[in-house]
Amino acid sequence: MVWSTRQLAELAGTTLKTVRHYHKLGLLEEPERAPSGYKRYDVRHLVRLMGIRRLTDLGVPLSDIPAVAAADERSARILRALDAELAANIQHQQHLRRQLAAILDDGAPLGLPVGFGAGAASLPRAQQDLLMACSSVLTPTAMSVIQEQYARPRDEMDEEFEQLPADAPENVRRRLAAHLAAEVRAQRADRSVVADLDAASCRNLALTRSVVAQAVAAFCNEAQRDVLRLLDVLLQKKEEERGGTCEGHENAIHPPRTAPDTTH
Repeated sequence: MVWSTRQLAELAGTTLKTVRHYHKLGLLEEPERAPSGYKRYDVRHLVRLMGIRRLTDLGVPLSDIPAVAAADERSARILRALDAELAANIQHQQHLRRQLAAILDDGAPLGLPVGFGAGAASLPRAQQDLLMACSSVLTPTAMSVIQEQYARPRDEMDEEFEQLPADAPENVRRRLAAHLAAEVRAQRADRSVVADLDAASCRNLALTRSVVAQAVAAFCNEAQRDVLRLLDVLLQKKEEERGGTCEGHENAIHPPRTAPDTTH
């Protein structure tokens, strides 16, 4: 008994269009035709078509099917490459599932870079947006350092900076800058701060500076920007008093948790 194209496609679990496409690519040989002109497929065509379907289901590209089906020297190499790709995809999917679990089960905020837990959800939206923008230009290592800083309990000064109104008086700005300067120096001592924007950047440095500067301008108000400017002055002055140089200081990234220095 022979079958029509439609019957063959149904037996193999595919479509007429797919069978015709395989004919066009030379993957499936054309059968003999009946006097009426209709194609007549037999079990050999069915086995070949099911073999093609099995390989495509495994993800083998149509262009590699002849080599894999022939089991030549390229076959094992193609299959190993496919296995490595599938393993990478599985790892990526598992990573995504962990992110979803953090959001669904732990309450991690969607508006923050990956890794920032539920504790950071209370940050003002502007602070979250600042961190998200910075994550586009900083290395994963740098972001993990910033993430660790935000995982620590926030003190009153940190929260005061985050909530600082644009019209905050000069004495409040200076007090905050002095507090943050002491915090930065302590963090630099134990290497728990991202101190060099050049080293922390995963992009062209000019592009990184542009993103950081625009983020600070957009998401920090006038008083907060002034605090960061005063902070930079205090750090630079302390460095000069110690007899050190300020080389690389203009590239520093400062708190609060961690606000970048863009005053240069």
